[in-house]
Parts: sequence; structure tokens; C-alpha cells
Amino acid sequence: MEAAEQPRIINVVGAAIVRDGTVLCARRGPSKSLAGYWEFPGGKIEPHETARQALHREIEEELLCEVDVADEVCTSEYAYDFGTVRLTTFICHLISGTPRLTEHTDIRWMEPDEMPRLDWAPVDREAVGIIAKKRQLLVR
Repeated sequence: MEAAEQPRIINVVGAAIVRDGTVLCARRGPSKSLAGYWEFPGGKIEPHETARQALHREIEEELLCEVDVADEVCTSEYAYDFGTVRLTTFICHLISGTPRLTEHTDIRWMEPDEMPRLDWAPVDREAVGIIAKKRQLLVR
């Protein structure tokens, strides 16, 4: 009997970037897996990085701005056909720059209670639900 193959775990981070009580939501581009779904911007954690370092780097690369990585919201997992994504989402505050589209097709600043109306990537949905219900997470 063969041993069951372990699913590939992909460790990623996401930024719930806050500005004036609203949260930045980003839509994945057509060339990406999960194209068209909404997500918190971010990406893979490199072997030499902490989750916070990875998030800081990813936001600079993806949105061309700088954030302060604040409180952790949650870590959630979702088994996709390409592997299991383990996402740790953090509340972040914009320090400098204005988020710009480089990899996403759309970005929106939304009130937390409106966020669940978007079609979120499955792994992001737990953090969306928490942020939508806990407005106090957004306050510095």
C-alpha cells in the first residue's frame, strides 16, 4: 500500500491595508491562478523571511507603497487543486505612497461591513469575516 502524498503547503501573507476606516481590497489579474477573485494583497514567504518581512516586501513590490505591519488578524488554510494555501493576514497602515496597480486589475477602498459582498478567494474569507465584524481592529 502506498503512503498518501502530503499536500504541498504554500505559506503566504496578506495585508488588510487600512486608511480612514476603510480597507484596501484587490482583484487578482487574469494571468494569475484564482483570476478575478478579490484578495488582500501580499504573497509568498521566502525561506529567509519572517511573515512580517515578507509582507513588507510584497506590498512594496505589488503596490509600490510602504506599510506598517500591525496586528495579526488570523491564519487560515484552504486546499486548492494546486496545493494548500496557509494565509496569515495582518492589519497594515499606509506609511508612504499610494497603492498602484501592478499585478491586480482593480483595487477598492471599502467599509469593512461592505467587504463580504465581493467574491473573495476562499482562503481570504475567514479574515474578511473577522474584519467586517470587528471595526476596532482598524484603529491604531
